[in-house]
Amino acid sequence: MSADVTVPDVTDLVDRTVPVVADWPEPGVQFRDISPLLADPQAFATVADAMAQATGEVDLVLGVEARGFLFGLAVAERLGVGFVPVRKAGKLPGSTESVSYDLEYGSATIEVPSGAVAPGQRVAVVDDVLATGGTLAATVELARRCGGEVVSAVVLIEIEALGGRAVLDVPLAALRTY
Repeated sequence: MSADVTVPDVTDLVDRTVPVVADWPEPGVQFRDISPLLADPQAFATVADAMAQATGEVDLVLGVEARGFLFGLAVAERLGVGFVPVRKAGKLPGSTESVSYDLEYGSATIEVPSGAVAPGQRVAVVDDVLATGGTLAATVELARRCGGEVVSAVVLIEIEALGGRAVLDVPLAALRTY
């Protein structure tokens, strides 16, 4: 289980700018739509600043496809460190490092370019939402296989009832938990 990381309180901001879309994409799902947050430059900047503060001291940020790219790149820029997009299998040219993992109904594979994470680099993994934790845990494993030391995972939203925190073995910062 991961340890908590202290993060700046942006609860009200997230609640105001990330509305719930009921029953999407299927009945019973309470989808959190980040589009209004992304469209508000001041709100997005505040969230990116808070996420950057929560990473700890790192050399590199990994952002999980696709919305993790948006937050991860902003965090990396604020920290003055490099950014590596974690892609779905088959989206990257050349040699890659990959990890396959199980989903509720199937499996998936994620990749980074070979050499994108150097041995010993301190890494933060960034994404928009932590649900069951499978993708985030696979990203942590991928960074480690490349020789990186994962020091934190940072997400905008954690959906606590889905238990994703329990599958992570790195410090986790969630700006808003539902």
